[in-house]
Amino acid sequence: MVEMETTSTTNTSQILKKVRKIEIKTRGLSNQIFAGEYHSAFKGRGMSFAEVREYQYGDDIRNIDWNVTARFNKPFIKVFEEERELTVMLLIDVSRSEVFGTNRQMKAELITELAAVLSFSAIQNNDKVGVIFFSDTIEKFIVPKKGKKHILRIIRELIDFKSSQTGTDIALALKYLTNSIKKRSTTFVLSDFLDSGFEKTLRIANNKHDIIALQIADRREFELPDIGLVKLYDPEQKTFQWVDTGNNATREAYRKWRLQHQAMLSDNFIRTGVDNAILYTGEDYVKTLKSLFKKRSKF
Repeated sequence: MVEMETTSTTNTSQILKKVRKIEIKTRGLSNQIFAGEYHSAFKGRGMSFAEVREYQYGDDIRNIDWNVTARFNKPFIKVFEEERELTVMLLIDVSRSEVFGTNRQMKAELITELAAVLSFSAIQNNDKVGVIFFSDTIEKFIVPKKGKKHILRIIRELIDFKSSQTGTDIALALKYLTNSIKKRSTTFVLSDFLDSGFEKTLRIANNKHDIIALQIADRREFELPDIGLVKLYDPEQKTFQWVDTGNNATREAYRKWRLQHQAMLSDNFIRTGVDNAILYTGEDYVKTLKSLFKKRSKF
């Protein structure tokens, strides 16, 4: 019993150290780099009704309040104001394919960092942050809240979470978001997107929410190295397979499959109007995120 308690205390201590390390790095990035870009990129995405006033030349006729107009026999329009408080949702892929990385970190570790950066940026903007962990099922739902304590809980969950499933079902996660979050939110989907058949659900979700897709990848996933006969493990299917990477045709077939999958993803994002970016393990993601934020702030 004493040994079990000691082990538990050690694990908790290690987790807290990891949380603190991630907090120091990502909070610094949020303070120094992303605060302005985040606010500009997302401040105007939520609008709420403020008042009704008489129509003035140049007003958008789409905002005419026809009920009030009919009552007073002259045109009135609805005036909207920017919502000061947004809800930010993080849809986080915790499937087994995220436990992969060849450049200093796993995809799951990069996801944790990005989630922390986005969360700290959100609370600086006085936004609520909520999280949905998903694999091929909904693993955990953390209700949107404000505050540093809440963000540290999210980071700890990310570090300590172990999925009970292996596959990936992005459509399921998007449906859950649409059904569970009634108010319009800014939603980041953090996944390697090694899935298909979710375009229709993505379009529906993006009509209700503001969806941003952050694809997490490792450079090695896009081509097989020529290292001879190797035994590969598929963590989602839980199967092993021998592959002759020395065979040119095998390497080329894999490369073409990966390029086709990437092209399919790009087409999906374009057709559904979803902003997106790809971020690689072990590489600086600051420039990519800043570029994405600046692009959004122009619209």
